[in-house]
Amino acid sequence: MTTDHTAVSGLKPREEPALQYLTFSLGDEVFAMDIRAVREIIQHAALTPVPLMPEFVRGVINLRGAVVPVIDLQARFGRPKAKLGKKTCIVIFDATADGEKSELGLMVDAVSEVIDIAPRDIEPPPQFGTSIQRDYIRGLGKVKGEFVVILETDRALNIDDMALVAEQATLA
Repeated sequence: MTTDHTAVSGLKPREEPALQYLTFSLGDEVFAMDIRAVREIIQHAALTPVPLMPEFVRGVINLRGAVVPVIDLQARFGRPKAKLGKKTCIVIFDATADGEKSELGLMVDAVSEVIDIAPRDIEPPPQFGTSIQRDYIRGLGKVKGEFVVILETDRALNIDDMALVAEQATLA
């Protein structure tokens, strides 16, 4: 006879803890990224353009002596370049390529808040109906009856992939 120890002891099965995500907007859409990758959020400042970069690389900024490329997420997703507004900001985060970390800036229309999403409240990426590549989406988080697109930043903002796009742009 086998016994279910959770039933006998009255313990509930252990539930995975909620993870924290930074939410931000691009146009009318709300996106999120794992807060653990975020270093800081800064106001949009003057960018230094870099010649022969793809359209989604808006330029670089000097962040305490470090050169940080700034990615326009709208353009990265194949949309028109983001328009600068009063709430436009840059999310500085750690990107990983070949096991090495580097800092990137992500230009977004506005940062909203940090939210908790339990793993049980995250649905897999949709098979259709999204305007961005499916590989770039970790899942859809259910928050207050709405869905938030959770980015898979290591894929959507993969340094090697972006370098390949830049190389192809110079060859065209």
